[in-house]
Amino acid sequence: MSLNTQLVHDPLLQAQPAQVSAVRASIIASERFAVLGSVRPLAGERDLNFQLTCADGSSYLLKISHPLESPQVVDFQNQALLQIQRADPELPVQRVHAARDGRYQALVDIDGQSMLVRLLSFVEGLALHQVRARSATLRHNLGDAMARLDRALADVRHPASGHELLWDMQQAARLRPLLAHIGDTPLRALVSEALDAFEARALPRYPALRRQVIHNDLNPHNVIIDPRQPERLLNIIDFGDMVEAPLINEVGVAAAYQLGHEGDVLAPALDFVAAYHRRNPLQEEELDILGELIATRLVMTIGITAWRASLHPENRDYILRNVPQASASLRGLAAIEPGRVRQRIHQACRGVSQP
Repeated sequence: MSLNTQLVHDPLLQAQPAQVSAVRASIIASERFAVLGSVRPLAGERDLNFQLTCADGSSYLLKISHPLESPQVVDFQNQALLQIQRADPELPVQRVHAARDGRYQALVDIDGQSMLVRLLSFVEGLALHQVRARSATLRHNLGDAMARLDRALADVRHPASGHELLWDMQQAARLRPLLAHIGDTPLRALVSEALDAFEARALPRYPALRRQVIHNDLNPHNVIIDPRQPERLLNIIDFGDMVEAPLINEVGVAAAYQLGHEGDVLAPALDFVAAYHRRNPLQEEELDILGELIATRLVMTIGITAWRASLHPENRDYILRNVPQASASLRGLAAIEPGRVRQRIHQACRGVSQP
């Protein structure tokens, strides 16, 4: 995938979400997937999401893709989910269900617009961002699950795996024009410095790094935890940002959301990284740029969401939900000398025994 430094243009993120009523969603679920139940709209960035609760207590997620979404990209996501289920059936990740005709996506017409609809699993639980006290055990379990997920995705091949996605860290150089939307001047300067470091240290190394399909969005809203056993992972959801990329990008994205709130902000993220490394060993050259990648994901969260909130003020609260923590994490990470960050990352993985 070539980096494009031209002015940011992402139709899916710029366009207004489509409008579909809960009644219409219920009819679609019944006609196309033979599922009857009460319907509750859920939040989403690009797609429309509805929780379906059936009389027997089972739940599903009806996902209606944006009209501009590529059918090839939707098929890519479906095929990846099916591959995960084949490779690691016990892994707690979202599942995709077939429609009445045996296909995993159905094309429906809504007010003259063609939209792709899918039925996915829905697991009740507590989203990770709602878990206030996160234990080292939870971070270890999450790192191990993420590593298993990437091992399951390693063999995925699809024509749409290289699709252009603004949330792909390989595209981070395109974010420069978006920084103008960050109102906090010191924060904007910090974001710019982190982007400089990415372009100087990480980006030139990308061509030599191993690549594969990655989930690319293990943020706290995409992890479901057991509220009765808050160290137990119930589900990893939302595969909408999957892309083929350097494998270490996966760890950088996920670790960015594991940074601490105060004190030694890096330590909790290192719990996650070490657990990932134990299950899916990382290479020295990957670990060497992980600090820059963690910072870059925080930069992307702050920059992209500031831009999108200016485009969609009616959805501002949802779009900006991760920004306060991302800003605090970037400030905390920036307070640690970069060489020390690299040293601690290597130390966390050195000597970790493999299963």
